[in-house]
Amino acid sequence: MHRYFTDQRHEALRHRVRDFAESEVRPRIAEMEANRSVCHDLSRLIARQGWIGATVHRAYGGMGAGHVAKTLIIEELSRVSAAMGAMVQASQLGVAKIVHFGSEEQKKTWLPAIASGDCLPTIAVTEPESGGHVLGMSSTAVRDGDDYVLNGRKIYVGNSHVGDLHGVVVRTGEGSKGLSAFLVESDTPGFRVGEQQPAMGLHGFSFGELFFDNCRVPAANLLGREGDGLSVAYSSSVLYGRPNLTAVSLGIHQAVLDETTRFCTERQRYGKPLADLGNIKLKLGRIQSRLLLARLSAYHAVHLLDHGLPCDAELMNAKLVNVESALESARDAMDIHAACGLFTDRPVERFLRDAHHIFAPAGTSDIQLLRLGELALGRAQGDWSSRLADLLRLEPSEWPEEDEVPDEVPDMAPADPPVTVRTDGTTPTVPGQRTGPAHRHSWFARPR
Repeated sequence: MHRYFTDQRHEALRHRVRDFAESEVRPRIAEMEANRSVCHDLSRLIARQGWIGATVHRAYGGMGAGHVAKTLIIEELSRVSAAMGAMVQASQLGVAKIVHFGSEEQKKTWLPAIASGDCLPTIAVTEPESGGHVLGMSSTAVRDGDDYVLNGRKIYVGNSHVGDLHGVVVRTGEGSKGLSAFLVESDTPGFRVGEQQPAMGLHGFSFGELFFDNCRVPAANLLGREGDGLSVAYSSSVLYGRPNLTAVSLGIHQAVLDETTRFCTERQRYGKPLADLGNIKLKLGRIQSRLLLARLSAYHAVHLLDHGLPCDAELMNAKLVNVESALESARDAMDIHAACGLFTDRPVERFLRDAHHIFAPAGTSDIQLLRLGELALGRAQGDWSSRLADLLRLEPSEWPEEDEVPDEVPDMAPADPPVTVRTDGTTPTVPGQRTGPAHRHSWFARPR
């Protein structure tokens, strides 16, 4: 095992994502920062790499690589562009609801399209009046024959302007059992996306408003059963939202360290590099120390997820530690850069702006502390990692065969491994799921 719960396969994937981020994403940052608009083409290019399907089983055309792999994908993209890391995490968050609550037909219909990059999913829960109080939402869905008619408004929806399939949680009744979740395609009559608003950071990423005005959705698009909406919202936030945002913060944090050490090495003071000053070394040491702790907490939590072990508390703590430490380190970096950090020719001010965007989603730091306090008092609720352990656990059959793993990152995609076929001509069924397309993709296969 490599450091931080990764192995050779993970590290080969990390190098591939890093190479892509440097060659395809970094050259676009200046344009995204200047325009402050959604970067549609780059979002699609990233999706076509297959990384949105990191946790989608290989029987459905996904990577079947698990949450550790998902984390390093988001981290490496965020190290170069937190906006594009946020784009990937938001759609991977959108995967959760289908994996956890989708019917067999929904999985067969949508997961292969998501894994191939043809469909970008989202999840829409937050509303203007209720904010993070899920039970306070007022958007509704009313049954009308074979359809449901949706009315209402959602805000702060990640990938709002590039999403193809929105997972929308609305009211179908009263109380905690009165929430339900639906899949709404972006071209559905009665659905529209609000105008994009300028934001502090994450330029190139969209998190806007969705409007539903007598939006008619087939009853077949109901996720799970009526009344499952609260479970859809909470489980997606805890098991995907928190670790995904943790990974974005981790990528920003790494970028802060990389850029600040480079600046201190190159910048001269009193005839010597700035890095030779004792007070600068102390600040760099604090950044490095925070980053080591943040990385350990991030990967330990998702390692537990991949093994189907209880880890709600670790996921909360990882988000808390990573968000807070990235912000603290970005502030230290600004102190070190001083006036140089105020100009946009250096990226450190962008890192600080972007880091602030990761604070609120999936619960602010106070929310994480509140839940951890309840855990300390023996009053913890939810335990989603245990309840959905069978769907989270990375089965041995999902991993690439050892002979698929290259010694170095390959220039060309290796041939796909053979598919196991029973004597009756069928392929094995994924436990608890219907087998989808039999074509299996290596982690290292490049998009065709």
